[in-house]
Amino acid sequence: MSKVALVVGGGRSLGKFLSKHMAKEGYIVAVTDLIYENAQKVANEINANGGKGFAVKVNACSEDEVKAMVQAVVEQFSRIDVLIYNAGVAKSNKITEFELKSFNWMVDVNLNGYFLCAREAARVMIEKNIKGSIIVINSKSGKVGSKHNSGYSASKFGAVGLTQSLALDLAEHNIRVNSMMLGNLLDSDMFESLVPQYAVKLGIPEAAVKQHYIDKVPLKRGCTFEDVANVVTFYASEKASYLTGQSVNITGGQVMH
Repeated sequence: MSKVALVVGGGRSLGKFLSKHMAKEGYIVAVTDLIYENAQKVANEINANGGKGFAVKVNACSEDEVKAMVQAVVEQFSRIDVLIYNAGVAKSNKITEFELKSFNWMVDVNLNGYFLCAREAARVMIEKNIKGSIIVINSKSGKVGSKHNSGYSASKFGAVGLTQSLALDLAEHNIRVNSMMLGNLLDSDMFESLVPQYAVKLGIPEAAVKQHYIDKVPLKRGCTFEDVANVVTFYASEKASYLTGQSVNITGGQVMH
């Protein structure tokens, strides 16, 4: 029986890459996204390449929509083996200029959405006695504070605590929960959107922002989609059956604890 991977926020950028990667690894992939057209396009590409993709629209911050998403996947495939929570947002501002609505928005998507999706996926895994894997796409900003990124960093630190707590809750069911602590995804839509804000923060031209972040990394390059996919594949698999509650650095050595 083919295993089913549910990728939340799977319609573009890193999420699109992970959805297609998991399909290549042999998973049936439920691609879910706030923008249904993006999810449908990725699912169509998976199907066109010989895989099996299924698109679902979801606002990960809505409890009702998350429940409906999980129900739709279970009705279609009868199971969920892997949840990859990739939905995430960021906005950069100095604390004195940081608006509460921006802070709440980041906590809602980056933390509350993860909680809702993990809870609903875990219920399915427990009911069907599946030795599942729950993976959240997190950030090195969940291990070290980030200047002008108080909302983002707070939500990512919160996701580490949530990961560890879920791992303890679900260990008796043989469901593993792990957090991927990414370095700077210089080619992602999110990083591209932050370049103007980072240029202001750093006092440098926008064209120099990416090199500034590369220079911080001991291995002297940004984090790639493939770097993330390789680690996610391992943690989703039985090869990682003894690993749970971990915060896994994918940072090129920039963060080592």
